[in-house]
Order: sequence, then structure tokens, then C-alpha cells
Amino acid sequence: MSRRCELTGKGPMTGNNVSHAKNRTRRRFLPNLNDVTLQSEVLGRGIKLKICAAALRTVDHRGGLDQFFAKSKDSELSDSALKVKKEIAKAQTAAA
Repeated sequence: MSRRCELTGKGPMTGNNVSHAKNRTRRRFLPNLNDVTLQSEVLGRGIKLKICAAALRTVDHRGGLDQFFAKSKDSELSDSALKVKKEIAKAQTAAA
């Protein structure tokens, strides 16, 4: 299981641990991932995703999961999130 956000694509970064004596050793900075269930108003059900805290704030800022998917790029989304995005778009066109 990769440590990657399903909505933003944010993954691990690398850098250095720097001691007081300026000794440098390589380290990884991992994203703050959380398992959450977000509600889709169009589908009327919850969707379980593994997303970072920054993505959770962005979803809240844009007004929910449906509006987030409307503005998101397909290249940043995971395969499961892309399926949900297409499912939401299909349900919105059927309702309109």
C-alpha cells in the first residue's frame, strides 16, 4: 500500500536529518494520511478514502466531495477516486 493521498496525489518527500554537529543523514517526510468516509450528496452514500489532512480541508472549503471532484484533475486522482468521480458525473447528468 503506497503512502499517497488518493485525491491530491501527495506522497513522501526526502530530505536530511541535520544534527547539531551538522551531520546529514537521509530521511523521508511522510504525508499526514487519514482514513475518512466522505458523504456524496449526488450518490447518497459514503465513500471511504485515504487522504491527507490538506485534502480534507480542501474538500471542506470547496463545499463537499461532489464539488471537489468537479474541479479536480484526473491525473492527480487514484484509480478508485477516478471511478467515484465518473460515477458522480454520470449521476449528475442523469438527474439533470
